[in-house]
Amino acid sequence: MSGGGGAAPRTARSRSGRAGAWAELLRLPALFTVPGDALAGAAAAGVRPGPRTLLAIGSSLCLYEAGMALNDWADRAEDAVERPHRPLPSGRVRPAAALTAAGALTGAGLALAAGAGRPALAVAAPLAATVWAYDLALKHTPAGPAAMAAARGLDLLLGAAATGGGTRAALPSAALLGSHTLAVTAVSRRETTGGSALAPLAALATTGVLTRLVTHRRTRLPAGRRAAAAPGLPGSSPAARPPGAAGALATALGAAYAATAARPYFHATLNPSPPLTQRAVGGGIRATIPLQAALAARSGATATSLLVAALAPAGRMFARRAGMRKVSIT
Repeated sequence: MSGGGGAAPRTARSRSGRAGAWAELLRLPALFTVPGDALAGAAAAGVRPGPRTLLAIGSSLCLYEAGMALNDWADRAEDAVERPHRPLPSGRVRPAAALTAAGALTGAGLALAAGAGRPALAVAAPLAATVWAYDLALKHTPAGPAAMAAARGLDLLLGAAATGGGTRAALPSAALLGSHTLAVTAVSRRETTGGSALAPLAALATTGVLTRLVTHRRTRLPAGRRAAAAPGLPGSSPAARPPGAAGALATALGAAYAATAARPYFHATLNPSPPLTQRAVGGGIRATIPLQAALAARSGATATSLLVAALAPAGRMFARRAGMRKVSIT
């Protein structure tokens, strides 16, 4: 009887261990940085989020997780040397299972995008291709950061295409979000070796420029109205600020973005050691949410902006409960 009584606890621990391994593989806390892409895209398109926006968010989540699983499958040999604690090299998740999950999640992401309409699928298809190209071919090349930036920009455009049927008005917001992602990814390339102050310094400068742009410009005409864009950049009004509460909110969120990203970048610039470089990457990832919220606010979508901003504390709470406070994009 004693042998049978110990089997159930061991089985429960085994299942919990497998679930934890998959949560680590898929970097679940980082998922909270994903919905803001589609929501910021919808705001930039000048349309309130709706059922098709939810489909775009679902597609984004699936494609993001596909990228996480594929990333570790592609890097399993490298991780065995540099990160042996990760799920694949430690043997907690089989490489074949990770690759199968990547394929299944990609298919699910494309199916959800198709449900949101042809314009959404037209963006999701190159997004999926970019994810696979980055993980399998481009990650360790000079084109790697640009590919990651393109993926984030396309993810924002997916929300605009699904919600509003077009992407022109969302292009400036996609460019800003992509620039932030480019900076974070460039820093992440040295997170295990350190030794380079140039990438965090460039990321620090990029943060300053993006903070200025996101708090002093707007990407489209007032929310809820589909109007022709002003001359120049699609949907832009270079000299204008978002009106009223939205303008104040964009300024506050821009400051939150700068505060979240700038300090760890500055520390990594002064001392580009692996621990401080990893902290800089984590700060850049966390700063994605206030940036998304600020982009929505400068588009005049106050409610959407507040919804996106609420994802930040939710993500921190989830990470603490899951015991996964350190999240990497590599």
